[in-house]
Amino acid sequence: MLTAVDRIPARRYATRVFARLLASAAVFAMTACAQPSERAPVVLAAASMQGALDEISGDWEKQGHARPVISYAGSQAIARQIASGAPADLILLADRDWMDHLEKGGHLTSGSRRELVSNTLVVVHPAAAVRGTGSVSDNMSIRQALSGGTVAMGEPDTVPAGRYARAALETLGLWHSTRRRIIPTESVRAALTLAERGEVDAAIVYRSDAAASGKVRVVARMPVTAHPPIRYQAAIVRGSTADERADFLAYLSSADAMPVFSRRGFTLLPGDD
Repeated sequence: MLTAVDRIPARRYATRVFARLLASAAVFAMTACAQPSERAPVVLAAASMQGALDEISGDWEKQGHARPVISYAGSQAIARQIASGAPADLILLADRDWMDHLEKGGHLTSGSRRELVSNTLVVVHPAAAVRGTGSVSDNMSIRQALSGGTVAMGEPDTVPAGRYARAALETLGLWHSTRRRIIPTESVRAALTLAERGEVDAAIVYRSDAAASGKVRVVARMPVTAHPPIRYQAAIVRGSTADERADFLAYLSSADAMPVFSRRGFTLLPGDD
């Protein structure tokens, strides 16, 4: 009997892979056609940071700087691209393990790595399917929110949000009853998109993703103690020569940028508020 995972259309998956390859090719082209002294920093960032980083980059540009060129993808895809030699100046990942992998491989500039913000996991339903108001956070409500239908989430073996979600479900005793109904995606934003379109009954995403969408409703919140801490980290890629790469990295953790992250649904780390 086919599971929900087995029924994912091959054409849809191939289209997504092709789109990511095109995005990577665009970044290669932009960096290849510009002299290091003339171009803005090229940034590869976790897909869940898109709304916040687009706004922060706009604010940076208004201050008279060259706007960074940003490409978004899953943290695992970015890490693999950097390990394969993709040209970039800064990376922002949603996972310590992938950043550890790059640091051990010598792909990061020594001493440049830093933590920026945190996040939390929530369960969302398509807005059209939700009646009533309010959100809940107890274990039974999470069970109800995930019962009886398909659940989109990041691929639990490679995508950081998927690994966090699996850890939470295991801690709450819900993994066994949910796993055969899971639709794995290549990024947390892809899981959100499936929920927005009503193609799944629920999705487990970051709070920041839910805050960015008017097409889903938060129906449950995962306890932060049920999974490892979610930490977004940034670093300069070894060999980077772009102007202002270090300045933009510092700006990301500045008093100007932190309110943007907070407004976009991220959690500030101690000392940032």
